[in-house]
Amino acid sequence: MNHHFREENLIITMALNFIITLVEVIGGLLSGSLALLSDALHNFSDGISVIVTFIALRLSKRENTLKNTFGYKRAEILAALFNSSFLIIISFFLFKEAYLRIQHPQNIESRIMIAVAFVGLVANTISVFLLKSGSKDNINIRSAYIHLFSDSLSSLGVIIGGILIYYFNITIVDPILTIAIGAYVLKEGFDILKKSTGILMEKTPVQIDILKIKEAIEKIPEVDNLHHVHIWQVNDKEFLFEGHIDVKEDINLSKAEELRSNINSILFNEFGINHTTIQIECNTCKDKEIIKNHW
Repeated sequence: MNHHFREENLIITMALNFIITLVEVIGGLLSGSLALLSDALHNFSDGISVIVTFIALRLSKRENTLKNTFGYKRAEILAALFNSSFLIIISFFLFKEAYLRIQHPQNIESRIMIAVAFVGLVANTISVFLLKSGSKDNINIRSAYIHLFSDSLSSLGVIIGGILIYYFNITIVDPILTIAIGAYVLKEGFDILKKSTGILMEKTPVQIDILKIKEAIEKIPEVDNLHHVHIWQVNDKEFLFEGHIDVKEDINLSKAEELRSNINSILFNEFGINHTTIQIECNTCKDKEIIKNHW
């Protein structure tokens, strides 16, 4: 994780979100604005997501043990999965509420709507900057960051909507904004859900091409074949590789260690893989397919 990121930023962000939620619920009820109330709900979810993010971040720093040889690093992926699922559920709730409001328009006190949304915009923008550095290389913090970034857009949208209602009395802009906010939340939530699910299912990371790894390793003079490969990731930063290396002729242990070190350098420098388990063998496996389908 980015070494400039401080955990205290999450605590400040959490407090800001619960304050905004309270202000927007009161403002939404007083003004009659669904966009404000939907923004309040979104902010409340932000607060929850930041709590989950903080707990997962703390868990991920626990040491590896005999019972948890990878430690609790996957806690952050579970948190991202939870937060993204929450985002998707919220988006459908916003769509439903917007549809009902289109069916039954209500008068809106636009001045309260604008003032409260402005408070939300300022607080959310502060939160976005607090989490920005950590969001670049940590899917857990990114899931909370997306919550907050979408809320900044949401608050900005509510302000624009309030201005349109104040000057032109176009009240339908309120539910339309709610639908737009919901669409953005749905897209971002789905993107994080897809990535976190892929990590939990131990899919090959999207940026790593197994066939290119095979090609690079089989260029080494001593290597005849690379087979039975597995590549997966524990979290955003730990990429793991295991595979069998068939050598062309029998070599002693020191030569095998030299070969293994050479392969590790290729995997790390060219493909970003930082944890390997390499089995060096001399015509041992009958099946030498790149992926082993049966155990």
